[in-house]
Amino acid sequence: MNGDKGFSYPAALLMVVVISISLMTAQKQWSTIMKRERENQLLFRAGQIEKALGSYYNNGSSGGSTEYPKKLEYLLKDNRYSGVKRHLRKLYKDPMTMEGPWGLIYDGKGGIKGVFSRSPEKPIKTSGFPDKYKLFENKQKYSDWKFIYKKKLETKS
Repeated sequence: MNGDKGFSYPAALLMVVVISISLMTAQKQWSTIMKRERENQLLFRAGQIEKALGSYYNNGSSGGSTEYPKKLEYLLKDNRYSGVKRHLRKLYKDPMTMEGPWGLIYDGKGGIKGVFSRSPEKPIKTSGFPDKYKLFENKQKYSDWKFIYKKKLETKS
């Protein structure tokens, strides 16, 4: 009976070590899952803004002039129309940064033609992008993923 006294403490200590290692592994996996989800949100949100920039650009005023918006807020309510014209339902935040504002890419006239994340983190996703975003492959930072609306060139027949 005397030999059983010291057995429960080492067993409890071993159990604490095993549980701690399991929790650290689970936390790392959860962190990776959450980062992948934020990457997917980045592709979706910035893609929606890029699409809205194209809509704004291509639906210029009645005079036919095309221009990019000076502020992202103009995508929510296009002030070039008397009625309500929305190119974007809500102004999404950058999911990769805590603050949320996008980096902006301007054309030569002060209009916003694209957005990018300000995050300097290394992406998990480095390949398998849709054709539209093939340039993102092997980029070293999320801030290298530039979502720019590219004007379609008019072809004359």
